[in-house]
Amino acid sequence: MYNELTPEEAYIIERKGTERPFTGKYLSNKAEGTYTCKRCDAPLYYSEHKFESHCGWPSFDDEIPGAVKRVPDADGRRIEIVCANCAGHLGHVFTGERFTLKNTRHCVNSLSMNFVPEKLPALAEKVYFACGCFWSKEYLFQETEGVLATRVGYTGGTTEFPTTVQVTHGKSGHAEVVEVVYNPKVITFEDLAKLFFDAHNSTDVERQGENNTGKYRSGIFYFTENQRNTALRLKKYLRDKGYESVTQIEQASSFYVAAEKYQSYYKKKGEVPTLKSHQLFE
Repeated sequence: MYNELTPEEAYIIERKGTERPFTGKYLSNKAEGTYTCKRCDAPLYYSEHKFESHCGWPSFDDEIPGAVKRVPDADGRRIEIVCANCAGHLGHVFTGERFTLKNTRHCVNSLSMNFVPEKLPALAEKVYFACGCFWSKEYLFQETEGVLATRVGYTGGTTEFPTTVQVTHGKSGHAEVVEVVYNPKVITFEDLAKLFFDAHNSTDVERQGENNTGKYRSGIFYFTENQRNTALRLKKYLRDKGYESVTQIEQASSFYVAAEKYQSYYKKKGEVPTLKSHQLFE
């Protein structure tokens, strides 16, 4: 069973119509979340795929893998995009316009979509930790009681929608980070921050081990003043002990989710990474 559509929605989704430019409700939406198919609720796009093209319709430079199907128009001039689950009309896809590094623009009717905002569980808080390769560090936080969810990705740079290659070679300015969503009633930010400092060498500038491109630099990207003040206090504590931490402590900014193959890397492989504790807070 599909969702009931209004006449305007049916005109777009079932009869392949187009809404008037600059009228769609999601044109200027910048909230974090997931765009889903209006007819069948299948997830289509994440908010990080969305960008401003000034074309009059919501624009995305990527889709959730397997969510969107491309179909040549009958006249052969354009490529239609439809929901891969229900074949509902979304819009058209264009390439070669160079709006973003992915060089792709999904031009989508707002009436073809719903938007599900990202909601943290009640009382939950979030922080981004940069402490070397995010594969092993995500595993560490996943195994910590009180952590509700994790994702790996990139933040702290200047390039919008950075590619993995750009981050790896230091061309985007981003760091590899683990997004940690946690319940502060179960584990405090201070305990998480201590785990963060113990899990890597925060005295190395712009590097961990042999990688010196900046993607492995040490950083805490905070969302609350409590997180900021606690991080500064712990950093001072370490310096007073003679441990010259160079950890960057910055307000959280744009977060770009890494490719699905990097998420929960060790969990998917069924392996346990080698983790070292510097035991700084004993």
